[in-house]
Order: sequence, then C-alpha cells, then structure tokens
Amino acid sequence: MSLSKKTKSKAEKNCYELEISVEKETFAAAVDAAYRKQAANINVPGFRKGKAPRALVEKMYGKGVFYEDAINACIPEAYEGAVKESKLDIVGQPQFDIISVGDEGLVLKAVVYVKPDVKIENYLGMEVEKKVDEVTDEAVDAEITRARERNARVKDVTDRAAKIGDSVNMDFDGSVDGVPFDGGKAEKFDLKLGSGQFIPGFEDQVAGHEIGEEFDVNVTFPADYHAENLAGKAAVFKVKLNGIKENELPEADDEFAKDVSEFDAFAEYRADVRAKLEERAAKAAENAFEEKIMDTLIEKMEADIPAVMFEEETDNFVRDYESRMRMQGLDLATYFKYTGMTLETLKEQLRPQAEKQVKIRLALEKIAKQEKLTVSAKEVEAEYKRIAEAYNMPVDKVKELIAKDGITVDMKVKAAMDLVKEKAIAK
Repeated sequence: MSLSKKTKSKAEKNCYELEISVEKETFAAAVDAAYRKQAANINVPGFRKGKAPRALVEKMYGKGVFYEDAINACIPEAYEGAVKESKLDIVGQPQFDIISVGDEGLVLKAVVYVKPDVKIENYLGMEVEKKVDEVTDEAVDAEITRARERNARVKDVTDRAAKIGDSVNMDFDGSVDGVPFDGGKAEKFDLKLGSGQFIPGFEDQVAGHEIGEEFDVNVTFPADYHAENLAGKAAVFKVKLNGIKENELPEADDEFAKDVSEFDAFAEYRADVRAKLEERAAKAAENAFEEKIMDTLIEKMEADIPAVMFEEETDNFVRDYESRMRMQGLDLATYFKYTGMTLETLKEQLRPQAEKQVKIRLALEKIAKQEKLTVSAKEVEAEYKRIAEAYNMPVDKVKELIAKDGITVDMKVKAAMDLVKEKAIAK
C-alpha cells in the first residue's frame, strides 16, 4: 500500500486531501478474503451452500459484489501508512471517497483536517484579577446553623399553629372547576412548609392552621406547568391538617461542639469552622483565578480551528457524561426519557465548554513549544504510576491504554499552565 500524492484543499484552511493507492495484488487478496468469508452464506443453484466458485458468484451478483468488504478491510492499514508518510498532525476522523476500484487495485481519497497553526504572545506576566471573598461572622453563624439543623431533634407540636419551616402531615383533595384531577389527592402526606415542593401559594396557606382543622387552599397552576390540562388553571384543595412536627436545634455550646467535632470547646469549634470556610474561599478564588488566566490566554491566541476539533471534543464530553450517568445507575436513553432532553440538546449544552477546552489546550501546547518545556523519562514514569494508583490498575495496563507520547504532551500542557500561572500578576 502506498500514498501516491498529497494535496492541500483550496476550499478550507487546515484541510488536506490524501490520495491513497492500494496495489492490485493487495486488493485482489482482500477481495478473495471477502469471498471466503461470505461463501458459507451464498446460495447458488446446482452447488452446495458455500461451494459455488467465486467467478460464478460474481457473474450472478456483479463483479463488485465483494468490493465493499474488501475496501473496508484495506482502509485501516492503507490510511495509517498514508498518515505516517504525510507527516500531518491529523485531528478527527477522515472522510473517504473512492476514486477508482477494480482489477487494477483501489484508489481512495481521504479528506482530513490538521491542527491549526497557533500564534500567542505576551502570556507571561499577565495581570489577572484575583479576589478572595471575606469570611464574615454571619457566614460562620450560617454554617454552624446548618450543622445544628443536621443534628436537630424532631418533635411533635400540639400547642400552636403550623408555620413555615415545620413539617406537616395532611390529607388533600384538589379540583379544577369542581372536577378532580390526577395526582390531586393524597392522605397522610408529609410536607415541609417553605420547601417549595407544592404549587406557589399552597404552603403559605397551610401555615397558620392547627391540627384537626379542615380548610380550602386556593392556588393557580403556573402557566408553564408540565401537565398542559392544568397549566394556568385555578384550583381548590380541600385540606385536613393531621399533625405538625418541628426541628428542635441543639444549643450552640460546648456539648454540641463535642458531638459534632473533635473539639471540647465551642469557641475552638467555631474557629475551626471559620478556618475551613477561609480555606474553601481561598480554593474558590484560586480556581476562579485559573479560569480567568485560561480565558485571557484564549483571547490572546490566534488560530483558525477546524470545526471537527470542537465536534470531537464535544463527543468526548458526551462520553464522559454518559459514564457519570452509568455510575449513578442510569444510561443516556433513560436520562433523556426522564428529562425530555435529546442527544442534540445535550451536545448544545456541552459544546461551549468543549470549545474552550480545545482552545486552551492549543494555546498551552504552543506555549510549551515556545518555552521549550521538557519532561524527563522519570517524570513520565511517575505519572504512569500516579494514574495506575488513581484507577487501581497495574502500571503495565495503563501503558497499554495510554501512549507515552500522549502522556508527555499532557504533562507539557500542565507544565505550561503552571508556568503561566506562576508568572501571572494577581490584581
């Protein structure tokens, strides 16, 4: 197999056409292999199944009856050889067209896209905004309150009316224009008032009533309600309040600190809460700082990026998304069914982040090249070991799955990001 010529397409930048020739002997062998593979399924009158001569089968079904399988068998090796000979940095999947096929062999055209030329300057010493949010006393109090709520004791309330924040048990029966509707009736239903679980206005009207009371709740379904027959309609719910419960929060004292932390004194616990909030704020600021650095690099980069790179990265994002769904016991089809989403709408959601990922990687690869960043064999080996430990896999298996060149490029990209971040000036 050989690459006969390579021409750059005039129609689009970063697009090449590779003309690939497969010699007649090689193609003939592929056709013969396709015949032998299919022979057992071919019926020809006068011959036992699978015993009809190839020439007779071709006469009955046409000369090219085995060409499709033969072409598919030849393409991988032929294309791989053409790519190596072209020395192009190809991205995405090629598009193949048949130029000629027959006894003289096979000639294909592969339309391919390559990584664009990237220009980026003034990336060291960039001024980038960095803001660390102050941790206020109110924020510390709110965090402690959440901890108290998690450790609250639920108790029955009998001496007052229900209020927002309580959990109530109730019977209800809803109707629109006096006609009951599906899902509008329940008995002994538990609802936390203020949770927003019910139609706007419903929970506010339950508040203020005592156990045993029977009353009407008048609400209007939202115009965009998921059940079209109820959207925008006024409804009446006849409600009976069966019970009220409230959360009794533990006192914010030393005993509470002992129960929820490693500290004996509440003051020490509070100081630790503040320290953790400050650490969280610093980390959030660092992440935001890094995001702004990447955005600035993208602004500084000049490149005519083929759309196929964005499409391929979007597909990678979809695969990652599906993998996360499977870890939660769902597949994409089931997820789409419950959410009303489609593969196309998911891709639309993921595309902006995929485009950003492509752009920042191209920028950092260029910076790594311009700064002549290197990675030692020892560092590569350490990275293989780190990945193996993270995924609980043997190192040799990781090396089978991830090529050394891929690991090296990834490490150079990371080193470029570290360099730019180190030199960036926070303002």
